Amino acid sequence: MVMSRAAIRYAKAILETTVSSGKTEKVNEDMKSIVASVHSSADLKEFLASPIITSEMKMNALSEVFASVESETKSLFRLLQENKRFEILGAIAEQFNALYDEMQGVEVAKVTTAIPMTAELEAKVLDKIALISDKKITIENLVDPAIIGGFILRIGDKQYNASVANRLQELKREFSN
Repeated sequence: MVMSRAAIRYAKAILETTVSSGKTEKVNEDMKSIVASVHSSADLKEFLASPIITSEMKMNALSEVFASVESETKSLFRLLQENKRFEILGAIAEQFNALYDEMQGVEVAKVTTAIPMTAELEAKVLDKIALISDKKITIENLVDPAIIGGFILRIGDKQYNASVANRLQELKREFSN
């Protein structure tokens, strides 16, 4: 999902509000739920972005779908209704999760593999990452059969590519020179 400056500003404002009210963890769970819902439902994404559907209808739908969310999250819905910005709700929620993780000292390691990782392999990867990073690490496993085998590890702005596809590309470059 593309992050807009507005989404980042909304997320920072909500984070500041929740820190002062002590509900940061609960609102983070709300935001995870919103991200999952928006990512898994193309209909919801279209609904939020549609200029034909009124803000009141969007607000009513969100109030029903996310009835059990915290008051701060409901305040975000009202603010988005006033500013007619419902289309960036998913981006705001995603950015909030990232800011929350940063605040907690948690870093996400994205591991791309050709097949889904097993729990055993995930534990081994976490052990290796612990040697190079002093932060708490969570692993996000992305599956991409195009890498053929091996893995690609991304932590922050660092990347280690140990994929078979990358090695084949390197060999191709060596032979073409």
